[in-house]
Amino acid sequence: MLELRPNCECCDRDLPPDAPDAMICSFECTFCAACVEERLKGVCPNCGGGFVPRPIRPAAKLAANPPSAARVFKPAGCAA
Repeated sequence: MLELRPNCECCDRDLPPDAPDAMICSFECTFCAACVEERLKGVCPNCGGGFVPRPIRPAAKLAANPPSAARVFKPAGCAA
């Protein structure tokens, strides 16, 4: 099951479980669409892979399957 990390690793913007602009790589590194497009140019700075839109977990499933609360913030890896 996806962790649904709560923030963008570059800009630390909140990305709640229903964020339509949350993007992930195959290792679940999580970024906002703006950082993926403008800063990262579509390449994950951690693994070198690409991105896909993060699926939205239905609200009715969040109580039994909560998102992660652990924030990952690595702005040094996201230099423009």
